[in-house]
Amino acid sequence: MLKANDLTVRYGALTVLDGVDFSVSPGQWLMILGPNGAGKSTIVNAVSQGVPYGGTISFNGTDIRRIKPTERAKCFGVLTQNHFVGYSFTVGEIVHLGRYAYRDRLFTAGTDDEAAVASALDATGMTPFRDKSVLTLSGGELQRAFLAQLFAQNPKLLILDEPTNHLDLVYQRQVFDLIGEWLSEPDRSVISVVHDLSLAKAYGTHALLLNGGNAVAFGTVDEVLTRERLHEVYSMDVFGWMNKMLGVWQEETE
Repeated sequence: MLKANDLTVRYGALTVLDGVDFSVSPGQWLMILGPNGAGKSTIVNAVSQGVPYGGTISFNGTDIRRIKPTERAKCFGVLTQNHFVGYSFTVGEIVHLGRYAYRDRLFTAGTDDEAAVASALDATGMTPFRDKSVLTLSGGELQRAFLAQLFAQNPKLLILDEPTNHLDLVYQRQVFDLIGEWLSEPDRSVISVVHDLSLAKAYGTHALLLNGGNAVAFGTVDEVLTRERLHEVYSMDVFGWMNKMLGVWQEETE
């Protein structure tokens, strides 16, 4: 589905990504991992054409730089970690914006649009909020509203940059479960930038581990997230730390 070859991003003399290769196929959930400054969000910016880059990124064999923006919106959608909302649109209006690529005229909604919006609101549990201003929503509700916008957009690939950053545990679970349900449909894929290694292990099928702009490993989650590689990247015994944290909860339940 999506494939990157020799992906390189430079800002002057600073190389942020250095010849990174990765791919994601239908049914896969690729987790992009690494410490701060590893280049994770830069991959999202490159795929969404937000930064100039070297190398190639292709979608179903076509260089995405050759795909028109409206057609790219039908291929993949991007969910960022922060939404700075300064307008009083309703949730329904926000979700309707996900249908712009399917309209002959920007402000003309068709029957298919209404059905897609209703389905997206229902899937994310946001139907009761449809007529509420986004300015009144909690952080978790706001993230679900923008996730509903992506669902209404109906792309083949979701690209998520820290989708549960700063959210409470209950909202983290809700968002990741919703994405997992979306992925269960045929011919869909997900790429997520995450910091939480536990979420990566629980939900991901594949992983790309970055460090200093370089790809340390790419493959299935179990192949990539080994004790040795994580120690190399994070300069600590991640396995030991995770087991220690688990032990705290086990002791309290005994």
